[in-house]
Amino acid sequence: MLSQVGKMALVGLAVAMLSQVAVDQAEAGYGGRQYYSSWSYQPSRSYHYTRYYYRPVVSSPNYSYHYCISYPSQPRYVYYYNPSSQQYWGRYDLQGTEGANYSLLAKKDRKKNLEDIPESAFPPPAAMPAIPGSKDGVAIEPIKEKPADEPTDLPATK
Repeated sequence: MLSQVGKMALVGLAVAMLSQVAVDQAEAGYGGRQYYSSWSYQPSRSYHYTRYYYRPVVSSPNYSYHYCISYPSQPRYVYYYNPSSQQYWGRYDLQGTEGANYSLLAKKDRKKNLEDIPESAFPPPAAMPAIPGSKDGVAIEPIKEKPADEPTDLPATK
């Protein structure tokens, strides 16, 4: 028979184990405040994309998302696109210096089409901006992996 102290120790161990599972899931990208999906290729538009999922508020039960788009013609950059406003709002420099690799466009320079944004509109890279819509100033986690090369096993398009 377990003593009261033994029972408390078992409860403490169970809580610790469940907490570790939650931390492991968050670190794996699920259940955390923000994460990226895996990269996909859009053959009709010739670009790779991933979704950046985030919670503006920690306690929010639902995620919002933006797209991150990588064009083969500009492999150095990943462009952030807001599907709600239908605007590109910045870019991440994959070859930039850690901590200074994000160019946040001024609101006046955000456009629906990337071709409509002159190169001069992108400011020098700086730190990652805050999670969209957040009030606590937590920065967006940078992309950790580059998009893969175009798959060779996709069907041909007409």
